Amino acid sequence: MTDSTPETLAALQAELAAARAEMQEFSATVSHDLRAPLRHIVSYAQLVQEDAGPQLDAEVQGFLTTIVDSARNMGTLLDGLTELSRVGTQPLVLEPVSLQALVQDVCDTLSAASTTLMVEWHIDEDLPTVRADQHLLRQALVHVLGNAAKFSAGREQPVVAISRVAGDGAGCETLQVRDNGVGFNPALQGKLFKVFGRLHSAQQFPGIGMGLALTRKLLQRMDATVTLQGAVDAGCSVRLCFRAGQSADGPMP
Repeated sequence: MTDSTPETLAALQAELAAARAEMQEFSATVSHDLRAPLRHIVSYAQLVQEDAGPQLDAEVQGFLTTIVDSARNMGTLLDGLTELSRVGTQPLVLEPVSLQALVQDVCDTLSAASTTLMVEWHIDEDLPTVRADQHLLRQALVHVLGNAAKFSAGREQPVVAISRVAGDGAGCETLQVRDNGVGFNPALQGKLFKVFGRLHSAQQFPGIGMGLALTRKLLQRMDATVTLQGAVDAGCSVRLCFRAGQSADGPMP
């Protein structure tokens, strides 16, 4: 029989916390220590391009361009790892958060940030108030709503619908984000939450495949979850499930 005494549980929790802290420190150290060599690679490759470029044939110039582009891409990947490692160390303040106001604000911000983003946002007017951290939740919504817009961009009229889903009776509130984009193969769904996991090439859709991994980790800190459903060329539905809150000024359960 498994020992489940308070002392054993406390020891396991302490061990888990130490393992998480070690992993976060490792990710942060690796991402930091690799930046200097990357900067040198980019800088010296560019110097070769500038000083010897006219003497090099087109093929060699292409090699140098590939070196610079690859090093910059690795820098972007390191940025993603750094962001992921910081999620567990950000302060956590759980309070009632109005999804109505926050979702509208994120949609407005995404639309204002791109002159080519022509998404039609359909936001229901009864989005709930949930128990969450405002800052962390905003980050998660930027990833989820940004993905919905990005993977719908090729449609004649990209549409992203945000709605409230009926609760399960267990003190939970669910937000659904559904798009009419390219969707994905359900058999490959397991890859979506992996670090750098992506089902489409960077040429098709920009990004490094970090958004959903970050979203899940952000939500886990708030005792919330994220699930996906989709099909090829039939859009995607993302559900975020939270502990229910009351009014913006009321007490939390």
